[in-house]
Parts: sequence; structure tokens; C-alpha cells
Amino acid sequence: MSFVEYGDTIQDGDTAIVFLGHESMFPVKVQHGTVTQTKYGVIRHSTDLIGKKYGSKVTCSKGGWVFILHPTPELWTMNLPHRTQILYSTDISIITMMLELKPGSIVCESGTGSGSLSHALIRTVAPTGHLYTVEFHQQRAEKAREEFREHGVEHLVTVTNQDVCKNGFGVSNIADAVFLDIPSPWEAIGHAKSALKAEGGRICSFSPCIEQVQRTCLAMEEYGFTEVNTLEILLRVYNVRTISLQIPDLGKAAEDNSSTGFDSSNSSNQGSPCANLQQGTVQFKSGVPLREMVGHTGYLTFATKS
Repeated sequence: MSFVEYGDTIQDGDTAIVFLGHESMFPVKVQHGTVTQTKYGVIRHSTDLIGKKYGSKVTCSKGGWVFILHPTPELWTMNLPHRTQILYSTDISIITMMLELKPGSIVCESGTGSGSLSHALIRTVAPTGHLYTVEFHQQRAEKAREEFREHGVEHLVTVTNQDVCKNGFGVSNIADAVFLDIPSPWEAIGHAKSALKAEGGRICSFSPCIEQVQRTCLAMEEYGFTEVNTLEILLRVYNVRTISLQIPDLGKAAEDNSSTGFDSSNSSNQGSPCANLQQGTVQFKSGVPLREMVGHTGYLTFATKS
């Protein structure tokens, strides 16, 4: 199993996603002799998972059933253990596009955090690219290394435990892109410039507060970055539901015809829609936005090394 290479069969040691519904799923490490409890009953790894194909429908001990899915960066973002606040697919998608990432790209990231963006970056630059990710917190860095190893992507990522604002990324003039998600990104702009390739490298900084954005933009201009722009991605979810509306009473057809000067005996007016219109209700599908939803996540500031 690998997050960047699809496998057909569930193997001992794999990370799989137990899917109970769109709002209910969780990751599980497949191990021989282990069981997993769900609201539908027990899943026995040895008999119910190992050797089965990903996507299989598994019946639990109480008679209910679940699907076992192959892990992807998108599913991992929805189910990973939170060590820090994470980036979600809405921001991740625009980051990978605006940084112009592709297979073979070299990317520097700080900080690693819970690894949500890291897995998406690794999948994007695989199989020949590489991610250099820096995490200030030692325990989080060690946990990230462990997860990358379990997910079969350790050959595509290098995890470093250090302060990027003081010590940089540990590489020079090789990165196609740099991503910053730290409290004071303006202090790391100089190191980001050093890590980027000689010309044309892209940088992105994620900050929740506009004051952070202002200081970061000033630092980017000071270090000679061009095409500096900031954007915010807002996700608005709609519920599709059936609603009923009353048909308006437009009056009798004869009265309408006389008031407008039409001859009711005129055969061209026979069968008019107004003649057969009766007051009642009509049902139709409508999209309605949620009353409460996640709005602001953060500001994304992009720039290009001149």
C-alpha cells in the first residue's frame, strides 16, 4: 500500500479507510489477529480485510456492513489525527495549482504539522520529485516521519526538525516552490529565496490574519519577489431540498380576455393556459445554502522569484 501508488489487495500493515457513510469514516492500520469495533459490529482483520480487494463491502459481526477504501490524500485529510490545525482540500487544490507543481517538482514546506498538505504535495510531485518539510516541534517531526514510512512515501520526503526562521530549509537553489505555514512567515522569506531555484520559483504563504499578510508582502518586496498577490478561498455549501410554492390566482380567463379587449369567442384563445389554470401548489427542487458554515480559513499570498 502506498498513498501514491494504487494497490488492489489489502495487505498486512496497510493503512485503510473504514467507510460507514459520507459523514462517518476512520483510518485503521491492518494487522493480522487484530479486530476493529464499529457501530455495526466487529471487523476481524485476518478474515475480513487481509487478502480482500480495496472497495470491498465487508459485513460486520452484528450484520451491518462497511466499505474498505484505499487511502488517498483527500481521504487522509478528512480522517487524520490532528496534531495541529490543518489545511483542507479547498485551500490545498489552489495551492498545488498556483505553485505550478507537477511530477518531478522539488518543494520545500514549513511547518509539517499534521501532514495534510504534505501528503497532497507528495502525491503531486511523485514519482521523481521530492518534498523537504521542516517542523519546529520535535515530537511532531518524529510522528510525521513515522506516518510517511507507514504510508510508503518515505523515499519522496525528507523531514527536518529545526527552526526554519533561523536555520532555513537545509537546501539551496533547488526548489521549484516553497510553502510557509508558520506564525511569522516574514522571518523566513530570506531562507525561502535561498532555497528556490535561480529564477522563476514560486512561493506561497498561508496566514489567518491580515496583519501577517501585510508584513509578509513587505518582506517579499524587500527580497525582490514579483507578482505578489493575496487571495482567500471561501467554500459555500448548498443543500438540495424539495419546497412547495402556491400557484398565484391570476383570475378567470373570460375576465382576462374582456379586460384586454380579446374576443372570448375567438378560437385562437381557446385552450389558453390561463383557462385551465387552477389555484394550488407546485413542488420543485431548490438549492439552499447552509445557515451555518465554515467561512474564513486563511489568506494565501503568492509570489514569484525574479
